[in-house]
Amino acid sequence: MKPRSFSVRRIGMLLFPLCAVGLTTSAPMAAEAKFAIAPVVEKKVKELPPGPLFWRLENFPTLSEAQGAAGPTSLAAEVAGKVWLFTLGPKDGATAGGTKVVEIGPIPPVSASEYLLRVNRAGGPPGAKTPIHTHPGSEALYVLTGKVGQRTPHGVTYTEAGATMIGHGAGTPMEVFNAGTTGLDQLAVFVVDADRPFSSPASLD
Repeated sequence: MKPRSFSVRRIGMLLFPLCAVGLTTSAPMAAEAKFAIAPVVEKKVKELPPGPLFWRLENFPTLSEAQGAAGPTSLAAEVAGKVWLFTLGPKDGATAGGTKVVEIGPIPPVSASEYLLRVNRAGGPPGAKTPIHTHPGSEALYVLTGKVGQRTPHGVTYTEAGATMIGHGAGTPMEVFNAGTTGLDQLAVFVVDADRPFSSPASLD
């Protein structure tokens, strides 16, 4: 299936509604700093590569080159001023013509009859956070600027600019937040069950 791309501007001071990815805020949060989430590109696939899987992020000179090099489990997009190819596959892979930025994994395994691969761009000012939620699959983060925190039943983890974070398995309640003193800008890559809601409200109690 051809990837579906979304028009995305640099986050900066622009805020995108959380409902774009199935997250909503309640009235008491209205005065709090907003955590902006914007979908970048997505597609559905019937099968995933075998074995432990990693997300490989590569840069390309042009979007057409990235799209031409994309495999069955790749997503190409122009975001944050660069052209990216996001590929789900085995460790230590490489795409001809691309420059590897980072590899994230192994990701928690996901089992489904159809999978949704998605890239989101997210962030916000210090103190911004998401509602507590779950995904029917795995999420991995690459921080462009700032510092991100993730709170789950397993504890709190942090990642700074240029580093990555591997999320927990499907159905894990989480809250993602800006843990730094400057604006947070990050890329989030997902592989989830395409037949279930992308995001669902949850509790950490």
